[in-house]
Amino acid sequence: MCTVCGCGEGESRIEGQHEHAHHEHGHAHPPSHDHPHRHEQDLNYSKGPARAHAPGMDPSRMVAIEQDILGKNNQYADANRARFAQLGVLALNLVSSPGSGKTTLLTRTLTDLNGQFPLAVIEGDQETTQDAERIRATGVEAIQINTGKGCHLDAHQVGHAAQHLSLAEGCVLMIENVGNLVCPAAFDLGEQHKVAILSITEGEDKPIKYPDMFQAAGLLLLNKIDLLPHLQFDIDRCTDYARRVNPGIQIIQLSATSGAGMEQWYQWLRLQRESRLIGRQNTAEASLQEARR
Repeated sequence: MCTVCGCGEGESRIEGQHEHAHHEHGHAHPPSHDHPHRHEQDLNYSKGPARAHAPGMDPSRMVAIEQDILGKNNQYADANRARFAQLGVLALNLVSSPGSGKTTLLTRTLTDLNGQFPLAVIEGDQETTQDAERIRATGVEAIQINTGKGCHLDAHQVGHAAQHLSLAEGCVLMIENVGNLVCPAAFDLGEQHKVAILSITEGEDKPIKYPDMFQAAGLLLLNKIDLLPHLQFDIDRCTDYARRVNPGIQIIQLSATSGAGMEQWYQWLRLQRESRLIGRQNTAEASLQEARR
């Protein structure tokens, strides 16, 4: 687990920005992203936690390191969540293995929905800006985070990247995580939902092989169903496996290539966005009433 393995967080960089893991306090944070900075001495994936796999490491020390890393990440996640709530932004963490069709699904979604409501994307990959460029070609604002040797996005990276996006009221922010069915499950980014994308080319047993990811997700998009006639894939068994690890998970079958099932996905997005705006309005009204007392 990368909470103790030391997977190169110090090499990450946000498009157009210098590496932030070792920078000085030369920039100001907006009030909505007021969080403590990670310093090299208190959280350095490449030098400190990597020792957790050294022979003879005390198990209690490993637990302490993991708690420290996740605890600091959760502070950033809470700050992100507060900012998103203030703006009425619906933030979704898109997670999958490489090759699931996540970027194809995302670009089709953005193309079909652009103009209906505000959209923005934070794109996570170890290297290149290819996917961010594909996304910007749809007319939607996007910023790339390259994680270097890192195998997931974290809340600190997302918070900084979000500062460089025009997050309008009621925006749907899609955070495309690094392709990985393990580590992104443990890291809260401040999102409202994790959305897992599983391609039928990957096999129906992935939910029980990688239970943490499917347990953390609120929605499973079963992608590439246009290939069903050409594969031996048991949808009922996959659905059963997913609900064994997460009885409440919603499942939508679709194909980003043919368009089958995409409208159901769009309806889910619209409903979540409307619920987000209603919740924001109710919170604002409650705060106003409290101020009048």
